[in-house]
Amino acid sequence: MPAFFFGVSGWAAGAFGQPLGPAADAPSRAVSAPATPTTVPTSTPGLAAFVLEVNAPDDIRSYLLRHLELQRYRTLTDLDDSELDRLLVAAERNTRELLATLGYFSPTLTLASREATATAPRTVTITAQSGAPTRVTGVDIAFDGPIRDDATAAAQRGEIRALWGLRPGMRFTQADWDAAKSQALRQLTQQRYPSGTVAASQADVDTDTDSATLSLKLDSGPVYRLGPLVVSGVQRYDPTLVERLARLTPGAEYDQIRLLEAQQRLADSGYFDSVLVSLDTAGDPAAAPVRVQVREARLQKLVLGIGASTDSGPRLSAEHTHHQLPGIGWRAITKLSLDRKTRSLGTELVDTPDERGWRWLTSALVEQQINTDAEDVKSQRYRFGRTNAGDRIDRNVYLQYDTARTTNPAGVSNTAQAISANYAWTQRHFDSVPFPTRGYGLGVELGGGVTLGSSRQPFLRTQARWLGVWTLADEARASRSQFRASRIVVRAEGGAVLAREQTEIPETQRFLTGGDTTVRGYGLRDIGVALPGGKVAAGRHLAVGSVEWQSPITVNDRLTDWEGALFVDAGAVADKPADLRARVGVGAGARWRSPVGPLQIDMAYGVTPKRLRLHLSVGFTF
Repeated sequence: MPAFFFGVSGWAAGAFGQPLGPAADAPSRAVSAPATPTTVPTSTPGLAAFVLEVNAPDDIRSYLLRHLELQRYRTLTDLDDSELDRLLVAAERNTRELLATLGYFSPTLTLASREATATAPRTVTITAQSGAPTRVTGVDIAFDGPIRDDATAAAQRGEIRALWGLRPGMRFTQADWDAAKSQALRQLTQQRYPSGTVAASQADVDTDTDSATLSLKLDSGPVYRLGPLVVSGVQRYDPTLVERLARLTPGAEYDQIRLLEAQQRLADSGYFDSVLVSLDTAGDPAAAPVRVQVREARLQKLVLGIGASTDSGPRLSAEHTHHQLPGIGWRAITKLSLDRKTRSLGTELVDTPDERGWRWLTSALVEQQINTDAEDVKSQRYRFGRTNAGDRIDRNVYLQYDTARTTNPAGVSNTAQAISANYAWTQRHFDSVPFPTRGYGLGVELGGGVTLGSSRQPFLRTQARWLGVWTLADEARASRSQFRASRIVVRAEGGAVLAREQTEIPETQRFLTGGDTTVRGYGLRDIGVALPGGKVAAGRHLAVGSVEWQSPITVNDRLTDWEGALFVDAGAVADKPADLRARVGVGAGARWRSPVGPLQIDMAYGVTPKRLRLHLSVGFTF
């Protein structure tokens, strides 16, 4: 039984195996019906040694024309017949090697040459029939080093096997074989074992059965734990700012995702233009130094923006940032935003985090909401408090003053004011952000205050939101199928303002819904308390729910960056719970894993208005 064995040992992180190549003395057979030839002309036909023609299916032909070594000799004008004959022998072997990299180990080849004429150089013709492609029939992935017997690494071993990219039944190619090994090595070195290597790999190809059996051995190397942060590039700020923003715990096991999250937090902080966080594997594995290289951002920055959304149309914005105000050292961010429905001017001052991650903050916001289907609102909001943004939990404690002047469709205006104390708590427990495949998020806000003006009345405001993501996969295949299987995404939101019926609550403390991220099929803030003439106003009670089915799109059994979605949204706003009446939207959409987060393109049908609406949004936030 003819067979080929291909292997590589001592494969370092990020390297690839050697190209596959079958035996040179494989038999040649005649081709009964050659494909249409492709001729590769020379730059100077009159002086060319020969012209190369390839007869083969299109994909194979283009591959051979790009990589055949014979191409290099076409312009050698002093090439004689004996030298050309030797080149043809080598060309047959080279052709077989190239076809083997595509998974064709039993091709039928013929090579022929035609003598030159008075007007044309010699012609070399290669005719190839690929034969049946080689398919993977077995895969064996083994481990060496501490990972082999470590019970705490069982999940990592299982995930490497489950996410192996070249599975039984798939066509074997050199590119896929290299990619699968590279992916397995990346998974090994992403957690606990950053110095892992491929100790050995082998592809056993049986040309009689057109099958390949694959084996791979990964050597983990020692478990690494995080040591002290070594910070470089800081000039304006105290290095402790980097440590507090990074939130990396010395002694914790190495996790590349944690380092990337720390790098992202530092980059998102706005204090730095560039950030690089890396583990120094040359150090002691029990306390490997974490090197943080930063380049500080300019002290002040002005950003002008232009954009558009399906909710509010064209948008213009200007944002000014001062990273270190003289005297107090706080950061100030001032932003002006103008679109079809909202005009706002706001500023926020934020302290640097303390050793527990808490910051002082104060902010002011002046806003005008121009609503064609609701009351127009001019509002002001002032806030002072503290905030803490953790890995999974965010907390905010603040005092807030609101004043809002509403103008109804009849032109009658009313002003309401309130002061309140508030607490907001958000927990995120997703497997991946911004592209979660499972997990949940929960946010709760609770506030109590009193209205101001001629009548002072107490009120209580509460709001909760929840998002759950479930992968539709059985437990045996969960590690792999989470990226391939469909998902169910359930979203729920509720809110209530509790006060006496005659209490005038500012519009900004009440609720409206509808739009790209709430109830699709309706415009931004289109769902509220019905007013005469078809207008709506904000209400005291809110209920929103959504169920969405998402399915990754694969092409030739390979994942793409696209997903399809079907969804049903429903939402209601009323002044009394008994008056809540759901507005329903149904539709379908597509998702793209863009570099800045998921791009959502949805076409939704609003059941109540009986109209279709396109919705576009970018990013994942909770």
